[in-house]
Amino acid sequence: MSPILVRPVREQLEHDRIIRILQTKFRRRYEAGINPGAEQNAAVGTGPAVRYPDLVLLSLDRGHRLQVVVEVETGESVNHLEALAEWAHFSKLRAAFHLYVPAGMVDVARRLCDDNRIYVSEIWSYHTIGDQPRFTLVHRNREQPPQPARQPRALERDTAAQPKRDIAAQPKRDTAAQPKRDTAAQPKRDTAAQPTRRKAPSRSAKSGATVTKKPARAQKRK
Repeated sequence: MSPILVRPVREQLEHDRIIRILQTKFRRRYEAGINPGAEQNAAVGTGPAVRYPDLVLLSLDRGHRLQVVVEVETGESVNHLEALAEWAHFSKLRAAFHLYVPAGMVDVARRLCDDNRIYVSEIWSYHTIGDQPRFTLVHRNREQPPQPARQPRALERDTAAQPKRDIAAQPKRDTAAQPKRDTAAQPKRDTAAQPTRRKAPSRSAKSGATVTKKPARAQKRK
């Protein structure tokens, strides 16, 4: 029960009955801890930020990680103070936050969440038929919850304290000190001393035939 709220006895009994019914419902999938009335059996958070929601669902594996936080409200507890004192805190945990409200208070709960920017994974309504409560899913938020700011690690490397690499202080490559290739000292190719290339004989010379010039055509007699 919220420390800022004192419910009527009848509402408190109905509230605790809903919690126990939900514990039985989720026991197959989770390790369910409840805090009915003023009991403090299952807590979330540590130190001054510790809270005792109505229902705490943990995984069944060895780690027992927190999976879902459930808060059950009655007609009297769906108000602005309860939203800021309890819902806002549960919405910032690394777990899904489910809110159960009476069927007639669904619109009020939605407006309180929207006005105070409270992220709720699911909103359920409940009403009683005879002795059996009926639960109806009326809202499911498919967006990812806002993640809390990451705390700096104590042993995180301080990049600002690391000395920067001084490029100007590095020795430059001295290209002037490298010996240049002396092209003047290399001997030149003497083209005059090279033998002249002998021309290939003509086709007629290869065959051995003599070439005779044809006589000029005689001038016509007048």
